[in-house]
Amino acid sequence: MANKEDLKVLQKCYDMIMYGYIALRQYPKSEKHTLAAETKRSMYELLRLIIRANKRYYKKTTLQDIDIELDNLRYLVRLGNGLGFLPFKKYENWSRLLDELGRMIGGWMKSTKQ
Repeated sequence: MANKEDLKVLQKCYDMIMYGYIALRQYPKSEKHTLAAETKRSMYELLRLIIRANKRYYKKTTLQDIDIELDNLRYLVRLGNGLGFLPFKKYENWSRLLDELGRMIGGWMKSTKQ
């Protein structure tokens, strides 16, 4: 059964995706089916992995997959900012949400090692 901390991670991921959708509206039409679509796919994969880890008894490999996908998403968001598609303020807010999610996932990984 999932504990309360796991559910907080799921809620933070959900909130990050909601913000991500707002931020992705800034992308030009030419990027809607490329970088924006890949960023959305990465957000969905992160959510799916968190749900999967909540349900698994042995979480170690799934948590590692979550950590990898989170890094992938961070780079996609950074790339969007670097290419000028994402205003700095939105990049800053989105990065803060990703960092908070990363800290929570790190704590989750640490708690499973015990």
